[in-house]
Amino acid sequence: MQLSEIKNLKIAVVGAGYGGAAAAKALSLLGAQVDVYEQASRIGEVGAGIGLRPSTMNRFRAWGIFDAIAGVSSPSDYFEILSATGDPIMKEAWPAAGEQAHTHLIHRGDFIDALLGVLPEGMVHLGHRLESLQDRGDRSVLTFAGGKAVEADLVVGADGIKSVVRRQLFSERDPVFSGEHAYRTVIPVDAAHGMVVDDNLRMYIGRGTKIYLLPLRHRGQVSFDVTALNPDGTWAPRVTRDDLLATVAGFDERLVNIARDLDMDTVNVRAVYDIDPVDTWHTDSVVLVGDAAHSMLHHQGQGANSAIEDGGALADALRDADSVKEALALYQATRKPVTDELQRISRQGWTEEEISDVFPGQKPAAAAPKE
Repeated sequence: MQLSEIKNLKIAVVGAGYGGAAAAKALSLLGAQVDVYEQASRIGEVGAGIGLRPSTMNRFRAWGIFDAIAGVSSPSDYFEILSATGDPIMKEAWPAAGEQAHTHLIHRGDFIDALLGVLPEGMVHLGHRLESLQDRGDRSVLTFAGGKAVEADLVVGADGIKSVVRRQLFSERDPVFSGEHAYRTVIPVDAAHGMVVDDNLRMYIGRGTKIYLLPLRHRGQVSFDVTALNPDGTWAPRVTRDDLLATVAGFDERLVNIARDLDMDTVNVRAVYDIDPVDTWHTDSVVLVGDAAHSMLHHQGQGANSAIEDGGALADALRDADSVKEALALYQATRKPVTDELQRISRQGWTEEEISDVFPGQKPAAAAPKE
């Protein structure tokens, strides 16, 4: 599209998470009129670490925000997989992308703060919970709790795994329980019992349990994450210290000691869900990005990275296509094959034997790889 056409576009982004903030930044750089509507009254991410891949950091460099992200992250050279007791299984350098050879490890809260911090003042509107969306072809009307209505030429649904935009226009299927729990917290490096000596991610694999140590040494911390098979699909299950210690039994005693020392009030406990692939991500004036389009399990560490790539690909498509309608089709054609495959691979986190230990006599579709 001509830049003059893009500058006349009124774009409403629903959701101020990674995908929404990234899409807003990329689209605003094209000159579009962008407003972001977030249901929360304040922005905050539960403390845990993630890795931003080289291709993601390339996007940030292209958008002129690399320094803002790099300033609150640590570059990592490689990731390592070890047995529960610390025997090496695999060690690989992060896949390079152009001039970027490092994955940057970052605290989720620092990441969203940095992303929102590079958006123009007044672009993000908090306390706007979407209630309904009317797709009228070449434009849409969004109605928020309290009655406020907004018209837009393009609506970007970036409202997460429970997306209202997705449920109203694209798929009413519920999120899918994976058959696992995630327990996440951030501790001081000094509390890691000497296990964090550099800036590289390590994963320890036991039967039905994985422990991730993700250093955040730029802030003197480490993200301690446990993923374990568990049949309880309650969104926020209750887990005691004894439960956690039973889960990590048999691991390196230093990892067990980390778990034993935790303040359980600081541990984020959740059942892990994703969604089945959505057949269509767009109409002529509404499109999905990030978890709203393709929420995936965290085994590949690609959820946030995929959301950022979505935002960049959407802006690229608007720039390269002749109309909004064509741009949305191009965006889906570019991104959906990639995320469909990532969703598929991410569901292959456990062996059938591990699953049968937790789900005796059955191979639950939610916990097993799906075709």
